[in-house]
This record gives sequence, C-alpha cells and structure tokens, in this order.
Amino acid sequence: MSDAAQPRRVVILGTGGTIAGRATQAGDNVGYKAGQVPVQDLLAGLPAWAGQAVDVEQVAQINSKDMTLPVWQALMARLVIHLQRPEVAGVVITHGTDTIEETAWLLQRVLQPATPVVLTCAMRPATAVSPDGPQNLSDALAVVRAPGACGVSVVCGGQVHPARDVAKVHPYRVQPFSSGEAGPLGVVEEGRLRRFRDWPRAHPDGLDAPAAGRFAALGALARVAWVTSHADADGSLVDALLLQVAQSPGQACRGIVVAGTGNGSLHERLQAALHRARDAGIVVALATRCTEGSVVGWPAQPFPDLDGLSPAKARLELSLRLSGV
Repeated sequence: MSDAAQPRRVVILGTGGTIAGRATQAGDNVGYKAGQVPVQDLLAGLPAWAGQAVDVEQVAQINSKDMTLPVWQALMARLVIHLQRPEVAGVVITHGTDTIEETAWLLQRVLQPATPVVLTCAMRPATAVSPDGPQNLSDALAVVRAPGACGVSVVCGGQVHPARDVAKVHPYRVQPFSSGEAGPLGVVEEGRLRRFRDWPRAHPDGLDAPAAGRFAALGALARVAWVTSHADADGSLVDALLLQVAQSPGQACRGIVVAGTGNGSLHERLQAALHRARDAGIVVALATRCTEGSVVGWPAQPFPDLDGLSPAKARLELSLRLSGV
C-alpha cells in the first residue's frame, strides 16, 4: 500500500482525570479516585474508534487539580514528536476537567499547532452507571477528523470549545464548560461536527518549535500570584508577597494577576498595595472576575490587561512571558 493510501493515524495521549476515574460503587459520581483506568482501556468497545489507526500512550495518571510543570513538559514533548509525524491526522488528549482550560491554553499559546489537538474529559468516572467519557472520546475523534481542523480545542458534552475561550463554569453537570459570549466553536451531532466559528490560529510552520524548546528547557515557571478584588478588600496578601520578595528574592513572586470587579475596578486599599508591588519590581496585570466579557480599557486604567484573558489564563500567560516563553 502506498503512503498516500494508508489511513492517517490518530494519537491518544492519556493524562488521567475523571474520565479515567474509578469509584468503589457504581452509583458514586463524586467519591471516586481520578486517574486510575489506563487510557487504552477507555477505548475498549467504542464503535467510533473501531478500525481506526491509533497510537496510544499513557503520559501521566493524575487528578488534573495536581497538574505540574513536569507533567506539562512531558505532555508537550510527546505532543511535539507526534505532531511532526506526517501520517498523524490529529491528537486526542484525555485530561481532568479542573485545569483542562489551562492546559489547552498552554498548548495553543506555545505550539499553535496546524494539526488538530483535542482535549477531552468526563464529569463522571469510568465506573459510573452512565459514564460520559465514552461519548466525549467518540466526539473528540469526530473533531480530529473534521476537514480543516487545526489548533487546540476542548470537547465535552457535545460541544467544542476553543482553547482561548473555554472555561469550566459548573462543578457537576456533564456539560460544564462555556466559551462565554462568543459561544462554542461548534457541536458534535451523531459523529459529525457542525462548526460555528473559525478554528484557532495555526503557526505557519505547523507548530512553533522554538517556543516548545524554550518551554522544555524551563526548570521552573515564573511564580505569578492571582488575587481578587472584593468588598472590604485590603492589601495584606500583596504585602505578604512583597515581604517574601525582600526575604527570599530567588524564590519570590514575580507577577500578580488581579481579578477586578466589573470592568477591572479595584478596591482602593488593594490598588494601593498593588502599586507598591509594581514599584518593587513585580509585574501586575489586570483581569475581571466577571465570567463573560473582558476589561474594556480606559484612560486611567491602573494596570495593563492581558488581551482579555480570564484570570486563570492570564496568570499562566504572565508566567510564560516572565519565563521567556
């Protein structure tokens, strides 16, 4: 068989999460342990994956709340290798829901892959009476196989969310994600993608290999704190960070993302402390704690925002920038 006639392969990289979770009782959807079932076993018996040319790797087996730089680096290293294989049509990553939006943004921000990378997950463990993981895995394959697919997206509950916009907005339901005002990239209906928006931007070289190399070389990510403005706020947390800078400069916080109320407004006591932090050399960036929209700049805006990113992604973005990625 010629290379052109061979079926293009799909790679599945497992990292654990609820989709791989196991409970002692089938009716228990909350008291389970994440990251127990091998990713290979998650594919067993799924009609959508039958007959597919598939490579499967277990990169990690963790609860995504415990995501770390080494796991991210291991995942990205394997992803870069597979994205450079001409026979690979796309990559599916199984992941926990708690930090999937951060991992998705990391991969899109650093790699900008021209080959589709689809993260999928579950809100019920694999041992549930009615697990949602099998359908999400099947839908992820439909997105990977969609004509023109590229970039990083998250597939869950029949919806497809771009890495930049996706956010977990519900702690329990099986469709826990939102893309805010812009809405999902598309929906999967009986194995077919119906797309509403453009795919995420792809790098002209297929992926940003230099950025991937810089990320792989990191010994640690620059520490960036996330604080929130609220009624009766003060600057005590910021002042504690400043004290650490004075006492342990090598291990201190280098940046702060502050989630303001409304259009990035800040309590006056917190804002005064943030100005002290900026004067001490800590980079301060502004976001909004509102779940929809982004900060609309104004002349007296005290700190810059980061391209409208949510606080979670702004924290990661500032850390990447301060780390030289």
